[in-house]
Amino acid sequence: MKRGKLVPEARIDLHGMTLDQAHPALTRFILGAQSSGKRLVLVITGKGKMGEDNFLVSRQRGVLKRQVPHWLQMSPLSQAVQQVSPAHIRHGGDGALYVYLRRQR
Repeated sequence: MKRGKLVPEARIDLHGMTLDQAHPALTRFILGAQSSGKRLVLVITGKGKMGEDNFLVSRQRGVLKRQVPHWLQMSPLSQAVQQVSPAHIRHGGDGALYVYLRRQR
């Protein structure tokens, strides 16, 4: 995995979803990918936008980018996830994550 020999076997694009839509979609995707024997998946969150002058607006940008890593560390996903790392630029760069899944027992 460290040498980049694996290519993502599946991907989910959460960009444009709300938190209420994205969390169950991510959970279904990760657990389904693990049960089908996939080892590496791509989770696209979007980069979010750079802050603007308006403090209230800039604070709420990039919410999925910040929230998805926390979801991946919480149960039930933590039992399926082995490692999370930033994606290569060709797979979305800052707006995506590689999620390495544990083998199902």
